[in-house]
Order: sequence, then structure tokens, then C-alpha cells
Amino acid sequence: MTFAATVLTLYPEMFPGPLAISLAGRALREGLWSMDAVQIRDFATDRHRSVDDTPAGGGAGMVMRADVLAAALDSVAPGRPVLAMTPRGARLTQERVRSLAAAPGVTILCGRFEGIDERLLEAREIEQVSIGDYILSGGEMAALTLLDACIRLLPGVMGAPSSGMDESFETGLLEYPQYTRPAIWEGRTIPEVLRSGDHARIYAWRKLQAETDTRLRRPDLWERHEGARVSSPSGARQKKEE
Repeated sequence: MTFAATVLTLYPEMFPGPLAISLAGRALREGLWSMDAVQIRDFATDRHRSVDDTPAGGGAGMVMRADVLAAALDSVAPGRPVLAMTPRGARLTQERVRSLAAAPGVTILCGRFEGIDERLLEAREIEQVSIGDYILSGGEMAALTLLDACIRLLPGVMGAPSSGMDESFETGLLEYPQYTRPAIWEGRTIPEVLRSGDHARIYAWRKLQAETDTRLRRPDLWERHEGARVSSPSGARQKKEE
């Protein structure tokens, strides 16, 4: 089954963009996924092809109109998750990426200006998604990021299915440090354990490095990882503490 992505945007020329090269581009050419960029202005009803208007209650900027966006969304075949890229959304996680990659595809609405008329988000089943705590000019770059994260997980995209298993966030930890040849560079040597050939020692070293880096660099991830690691489905830990 081909993963089908439809992006609703004021700038369809931005797609597939960087997704047309490297692994994603090869997968696109091989038919492992498909892309359709829909011009939102095509659904405007006035001669100026207006997609926005001034904010109700006053204020700076413009707001994308619910009626135009609804017409654009309703033109897309149903059966796929509908996402709106917005800083007001829930932060995207690797867990959510995995679930989206397992779906038939996604429909993504790219916001612009001051945002989207809230009534659209109430009237349609739309999941609001953010890729981080910062502001972009529009949802297009966020959509590209989300799609790249999904596409690389599709069967046949990465050369070896196991190549993504130890990466950051897949195990709840940051990835351990990586090294390659030459063995010595500017006086810096690859850690001896990685040259030992002892797979048990290598595994233990990588696990320790991943835990240490996560604890120091991302204490929020470490706290969640520790909570998940010590929790017991049977509730044994809770009973012991009581």
C-alpha cells in the first residue's frame, strides 16, 4: 500500500522540495509514497481569491478563513489523519510519527498569517501538531519535517530496517555517540571499547553513553524514560511504595 500525502498550502511549489532527493526522493520515484500539493486559493469564491481576513475583535495580521479551508479539506479523499501544523498543537513525537507512518497516509493543512479560524478546527476532525517551541513563517516547513520523519519509516525506504532502531527517541533515549575511520584524527582516538570486537562491552558502553547524554542534555526525556522503565503494569511498584 502506498503512503499518500496531501498537503493543503498557499505555496504548492514548495512540495515535494527536499523530499524529492535522497532516500525520500528515491522512494517517491519507486512509488513507495505519493504526494499531492493542493492550492488553497483554488477554493476561494471571490474574484481576488481571498483566503484570509482581519481578526475578529481587532489586532494585527490576518486570519485564514474557515469557509475556504473547509472547501479545500472537503475536496480531499477521506480515510487519512488530518493534521494542521500550528505552534498551538501538541508537540510531535517519534511515537506519533510511527503511528502516522503506519496509516494509509496523511492530509496536512499548512497555516499562514496569524493562524486558522478556530471554527474550522471545531467543525472538522483535525489534529493540531507542532514540531517545536518556535515560530515559522508558515506550516510548509513543518509539514516537510513531519513527512520526512514518516517516509523514512516506510518499508523499503531505509536500506536496512534495523538502521533506525537505535536512533534518538526510538528507545526513549538520545542516541549514543558515533565514530568511524580514521582511528586517530587530530590526536583524538576512537574509544578503545569500540575497537575491541567485544559486542557485549560495546552494547554496555553504548547504553551507558545514551543514558548519560540523555540525563545531561534532555532531563525531560530522562525523567520520562526512568518513569517508564521502573513502572510495572501489575502495579507492583505502587503497592511497594504504599
